[in-house]
Amino acid sequence: MAKWTPQHEAPEPLEGPVVATIVGGTILWFALFLVQLPFYGWFDDRGWAGWVWTCLAGAGLGLIGIWYVRGRDAAIKRARAARAAGPADAHHDTGDTP
Repeated sequence: MAKWTPQHEAPEPLEGPVVATIVGGTILWFALFLVQLPFYGWFDDRGWAGWVWTCLAGAGLGLIGIWYVRGRDAAIKRARAARAAGPADAHHDTGDTP
């Protein structure tokens, strides 16, 4: 079988409101946990208690996701600012003049 090679370049990733999306999803998971919590006994009697804890795990992982995407967003903004400043301005901060 021949090795598969792409015929074209991959498209650029779609950028959108990533932080807002992750925050919204985290809030949704936590809200689902809170809604199911009063019915924990009902879920447990049927062997479905895992659904309650899945929602809590989703909220916890969402908190990690918020931390990650905020850091990623900040790094992207720093890279854009450094690129906009250009290489000529990079030597001015160090005080070294050639």
